[in-house]
Amino acid sequence: MAKDTSNYSADDISVLEGLEPVRKRPGMYIGSTGPDGLHHLIKEIFDNSRDEAMAGHCDHIEITLLPNDYVRVADNGRGIPVGIHSKTKVSALETIMTVLHAGGKFGGKDKGYKVSGGLHGVGASVVNALSTHMKVTVHREGGLHVQEYKIGKPQYKVKKIGSSKENGTIVKFQSDVEIFKEIKFDWKRIVNHYREQAYLVRKLRITINDARDYEEKINEDDTFFVKDLGLEIPSMSFYFEGGIVSMVAHYNQDLKSVNDKIFYVEKEVDDITVEIALQYVDDISSRIVPFANNIYTPGGGMHVTGFKTALTRLINNYNKKNGILNEKEGGFTGDDVLEGLTAVVSVKMPEIQFEGQTKDKLGSPEARGAVESVFSDAFANFLEENPDEAKSIINKAILALKARKAAKAAKDSVLRKGALEGMTLPGKLADCQSKSAEESELFIVEGDSAGGSTKMGRDRRTQAVLPLKGKILNVERARLDKMLASNEVKSLVIAIGTSIGDTFNIEDIRYHKIIIATDADVDGAHIRTLLLTLFYRYFRPVVEAGYLYIAQPPLYKVTKGKEKIYLYSDEEKKEFLKKEGVSETDLEETGETEGVPVEEEEEVKTKKPKLSVQRYKGLGEMNPDELKETTMDKDNRILLQVKIEDAIEADKTFDMLMGSEVPPRKAFIQTNAKLADIDI
Repeated sequence: MAKDTSNYSADDISVLEGLEPVRKRPGMYIGSTGPDGLHHLIKEIFDNSRDEAMAGHCDHIEITLLPNDYVRVADNGRGIPVGIHSKTKVSALETIMTVLHAGGKFGGKDKGYKVSGGLHGVGASVVNALSTHMKVTVHREGGLHVQEYKIGKPQYKVKKIGSSKENGTIVKFQSDVEIFKEIKFDWKRIVNHYREQAYLVRKLRITINDARDYEEKINEDDTFFVKDLGLEIPSMSFYFEGGIVSMVAHYNQDLKSVNDKIFYVEKEVDDITVEIALQYVDDISSRIVPFANNIYTPGGGMHVTGFKTALTRLINNYNKKNGILNEKEGGFTGDDVLEGLTAVVSVKMPEIQFEGQTKDKLGSPEARGAVESVFSDAFANFLEENPDEAKSIINKAILALKARKAAKAAKDSVLRKGALEGMTLPGKLADCQSKSAEESELFIVEGDSAGGSTKMGRDRRTQAVLPLKGKILNVERARLDKMLASNEVKSLVIAIGTSIGDTFNIEDIRYHKIIIATDADVDGAHIRTLLLTLFYRYFRPVVEAGYLYIAQPPLYKVTKGKEKIYLYSDEEKKEFLKKEGVSETDLEETGETEGVPVEEEEEVKTKKPKLSVQRYKGLGEMNPDELKETTMDKDNRILLQVKIEDAIEADKTFDMLMGSEVPPRKAFIQTNAKLADIDI
C-alpha cells in the first residue's frame, strides 16, 4: 500500500517538555497502576495508529498479546519519521518515544494530524517509560529502521537495518512489573474496546491475536502482521463498512425496533465532522453513546447537549405540524423523546477540549452548534421523507409521556403518604444513630432470618439494616408507577433518601455505603441481580459515585481445635485442605461437619487433628457474632465495590438477562451452562 510521506517529516514533531515525572507519578498519566492503567498502555500505542487511519493513511492495525507479557501493535500507516529533529538534534522517532509531549499532534491541521484522539500527546513516551523493554520498528520510504529502549532509555541510536517495500510502524513493549501490581491482560476487555474502535473508523480492519500460550518462538520480526504467519492461536478481526450504523444495529440486535430504518448523517461544518446514527426500539431506557475524536465520553458534553436539544425540538415541531398528540397533553420533554432511543453521536475536530484529565466529558462549545446544525437539517428531512417511521417514533414518545405523568402521580403519592403517615422511613428499617451519610452504611438483606442476625451483629451507631421480603420486582421493563406499587421497592427508595425519577438528588443520600448482602445460593444470586438492575436503571449516580457494594460473607467455617478459620470460596477451601494435608475424601471419612453446631463438634472423631468444616447456606445460619466478625466488622470484612467499567456492555447485559426477549437469554444460558458451578 503506497503512502505519500512528503507532507509528514521530522520537523512536524513538536516538543513541549521532558519525560522524568512519569515513573514517579504514573497515575497522573495512565489513571492507575491497576488493570485500567495496564490496558491503557495498549490504548495509547493503538491511538497513534488509529490517528493514522483517521487521517486516511492506514487501513489495518493489529494487536498481538505475546509470551512474557509483551504486547505488539502494528499498523500499515506512513511510519514514524526517522529523520533528525531540528530542535532535539536526534531522530524524530527517538524524540517521540523518549520526550513527553512530543508528537505530530500539536502543529495544527496543516502539520501531522488534522484530527487526533491523543489530546496530551504523551502516549508513546509514557508507555516507554513504564516498560522494561520496548522495540520500535519503522518501515518507511524504502528503509527498515529500528530502536530499542529499557525503562524509557534508548539502547542505541536509530539505525537502518535493511530495506522494505512496506510502510508502517511496529511497537513491541513489555510492561514493568515494578510499576504494575499485576500484569494480566483481559482478552474480553481488549476485544470489546477495539471492536468499538473498528465501528468508529469505517473500513479500518483491526485484528487482535492472543499468542500468550503459544509455546514455540514467534518470529514476529520476520513479518509485518503476525496473522500472516498462520499460527493456530485465538484471533479476532473487525471490519465494518457501515461504521456507526453497524454499531447501532449491534446494540439493538436483541431488541424489537420501532423504526426499522436506521437514521444516519455525516457532514462537516467549520472543520468539525459530525456523524450520528439512531434507531428507536421497544424499551423504556435510552442509550446515547458519544465519542469525540473516537474517544468515548461517558459524561457526555457539548455534542450530546446539542443532540438532545435538537431532537426534542424536532419531534415537538413535527408533532405540532401533523397533530398526532392531543394538544391537552402538552409537549414532549427531553425524557419523553429519549425513551427507547439508541444513538451514536460522534464528532471529530482539530482543537478539542475535555473536562477533566480522564477525557470523560467534551467541553468544546463549538461542538454543540455543529451537532445541532447538522442533525436538525438531516433528521427533519428524515421525518418528512419517512412518515410511517416518524409516526412510530411519535407514538413511542406519546407512550413515554403518558407513563411519565402516571409515574409522577404514583411517586408523589408514595412520598406524600410516607410523610402523612409518619413513616418517612419504612418500619422494618433498623436505622443507624449517625446522621452523617459519610460514615453511615445500609445493609440490604433478604428475609427476616438474615435481618435478625444482621441487626444483632451490627454497629448501631453507623450501620443500618433493611430486610427485604422475597424477590423484588424486576424493574428492567417496569415503569416507575408499577415499581412504586411494590412495597419492597418503595421501602428501599424511601430508605436511601435520594427520591427517584426526575426528582432524584444524590445530595440527599442517607448512606455512603449501600451494601447488598444476599445468601450464597441461586436465590441469593437472583435477588442480588434484581437489586443491581434497580440501582443501574434508577440509581445509577449512586453506582457512579462508588456508594454501592456487595458483601462477601464466608462460605465455610473451619474449626481446628479452638481455632476458627473462615474461607470465602471453594478454591480457598481446597488450598486450606491441601495445606493441612487433608483430602476431600479424608475429610468425608473423618467427619466433615456441614452444619454441625459448635457444641456437637466434640463428637467428631478424626484420624488427624480435629478438623470440622461448616458450609454456610445463608446469612441466617450465622450467629450474630460470626456475622459481625466476618461480614460487618470494618476491620475484617471483604466488600466488593460495584463499578461500571463499560456502560455499553453493562446496558446490553441487563437487557439480555432481565429484559422481555427470551431468545438472547436462552442463547446466553446455553453458551455458558458449562461454566456454572452447581451447588448440589
